[in-house]
Amino acid sequence: MKKIFALLIAATTTMAALAEPEHFTSDDTHTFSSFSYNHFGYSTQQSRFNSTKVKVMLDRIAKVGVLEATIDAKSVDTGSKLFDQHIQAEDFLDTARYPTITYKSTQVHFHGDVPVNVEGNLTVKGVSRPVALTITHFQCMEHPMARKLACGANVTATIKRSEFNAGKYAPHVADEVMLSFAIEAIKD
Repeated sequence: MKKIFALLIAATTTMAALAEPEHFTSDDTHTFSSFSYNHFGYSTQQSRFNSTKVKVMLDRIAKVGVLEATIDAKSVDTGSKLFDQHIQAEDFLDTARYPTITYKSTQVHFHGDVPVNVEGNLTVKGVSRPVALTITHFQCMEHPMARKLACGANVTATIKRSEFNAGKYAPHVADEVMLSFAIEAIKD
């Protein structure tokens, strides 16, 4: 009986050790966010933000997680300096007053030990709204150069820019905007 009790204590201790949260910080050279939208029906325009910082906490055994992202809205890159200024103006991102875009999760949903979607709040131009993110790809393994655990993900969401006070020219320039995030984060 003492052996069984000792085994139960050891198993419980081992499970508790395995269920500790892991904290990750984005690799800034491999993490960025992008957005696309239909432009007057002619084409789908694709642009990106060159500076996106992400912090992640994952506990894949307990199936909980936290995702926080901060985007430097002034790092918008449309491929044209003139158009970058247009997007940063008051009618769209108003980066003079709102230099950052943030996302803070409220819940992470898992399938097994893999996160598959995230619920949270996106804040653009001082307006916070609930936005669900879909994780289309997720992978954790030892980083071959850093020699530490790293996780990567591709994440998407669709928002209406008018809900964030950035709806000028809608519906000719589509109100719906597809957001995409490529995230690579290394364990702290």
